[in-house]
Amino acid sequence: MNHEELVSVMRRLSIEAGTKIMEIYEADDFDVKEKSDSSPVTAADEAADALISAGLREAFPDVDLVTEEQAESHTGAGDTFLIVDPLDGTKEFIKRRGDFTVNIAYVESGVPVRGVVYAPAKGRMFYTTATGKTVEEAGPFDPETPGETTPITVRTSDNDALLVVASKSHRDQATDDYISKYKVEDMKSAGSSLKFCLVAAGEADLYPRLGRTMEWDTAAGHAVLLGAGGKVVRFDDLTPLTYGKAEHANPFFIAYAPDVELKETN
Repeated sequence: MNHEELVSVMRRLSIEAGTKIMEIYEADDFDVKEKSDSSPVTAADEAADALISAGLREAFPDVDLVTEEQAESHTGAGDTFLIVDPLDGTKEFIKRRGDFTVNIAYVESGVPVRGVVYAPAKGRMFYTTATGKTVEEAGPFDPETPGETTPITVRTSDNDALLVVASKSHRDQATDDYISKYKVEDMKSAGSSLKFCLVAAGEADLYPRLGRTMEWDTAAGHAVLLGAGGKVVRFDDLTPLTYGKAEHANPFFIAYAPDVELKETN
């Protein structure tokens, strides 16, 4: 895989998809449908998916593509593939809360090695460069011409005063119970894969997820965090979270800066 070309294409497609998403987001109204798993889907999900999947298939025809909105893509991929969530945080989108992202990632041998997370309503974009290091690009965002980028890295964590981020729409008692094991200075909520990016940018130390997620929800944010020096491990045994699982369902996991002293999970 040519990582220069890969990053350029993923970045461009995420911005183009973000533009389509914002056109629908800023409209007076938009339709919301229900998928077979009872999760919501909008015209924005579908438009962004069509644009991104066409662009990736044209640029990388020999690489398997997994995308949330195309059920037929969910089987058959090996451990190296492109994976897309065209609109992560659909519930946030529907509620017009802004915490939604475009997620595109490349998984190699089960590890998300390159990824882009673009939050068009927030005006924030994070991605791994061709060398695997993570940057945040400043807007306005031109799909053809990258703007000014700033390298980001996880912060040096103070275990007596941790910054914790958790899901805005999927917070539960089990998550709160686990967080209570830590000395927390500040707690914030965020939607979509932005939680990974907040840890990557040094704006949080710890993001535990004790709830259902799919690989397309996490791969891009996971890549961004890895490129900033962070880690993502399974909640059950604290081994690295890997990709290419059957049906692409994740176990519970913890994303964190390496200085965080992880607590027991049982």
